[in-house]
Amino acid sequence: MPGWQEFYQKYKNENFELLSVSVDIQGAEVAKPYAQDMPFTTVVDTENKLANLFGFKIVPNGIFIDKNGTIRLIKQGFQVTNDEHVESVRKLIFGEVEKIELDDQYYNPVGAASNVETMLAQTKYKLGMEYANNGKKEDALKELDEALLLDTDNFLIRKQRWYIRYPEKFSPTIDTDWQQKQLEKEKAEEAQLKDELICGPEGCVIPGTFSDTKK
Repeated sequence: MPGWQEFYQKYKNENFELLSVSVDIQGAEVAKPYAQDMPFTTVVDTENKLANLFGFKIVPNGIFIDKNGTIRLIKQGFQVTNDEHVESVRKLIFGEVEKIELDDQYYNPVGAASNVETMLAQTKYKLGMEYANNGKKEDALKELDEALLLDTDNFLIRKQRWYIRYPEKFSPTIDTDWQQKQLEKEKAEEAQLKDELICGPEGCVIPGTFSDTKK
């Protein structure tokens, strides 16, 4: 956020507005400590609608929209500390280019979930949020665990799950060292669990169907 504050102060008089979007499902109170002193507006997307609309699986991200509502830049993994990223927005603000596509890979997942897996993961994520918002922590975690197993590279799901399960790691500061170690641990567990789900040498057989018909 400090980087965005500096960027906004530099360009705020150039017919440019900055809107930050928090994706904290826990609501505005969680985002408030990070946003209350910023010179630009922050809104909270508790239903993860923005990420689902554009397929974002990480934060931060950047979208540049012109005054006519046309998207001129959209970048998953937009970094205000990346000179190329910042320069691309400056060019758009001053009308030096009409559109910019950034092709650097800040985020490069090993595997990709299928469309069906992604849709199912989003459904479970929404259900998990509903449970979380109604104080049903264990039900929420069950749905989020299943969502993450379907879409293991979705860090929006993973981090929200961490927040519910380990809130002490997010306050008063975010423990990024713990997150890295936890990620390594969970990745190993998920790989093992997925191996256990692989069908045997005879293929995938629904109990009571294929085997029985061979007899």
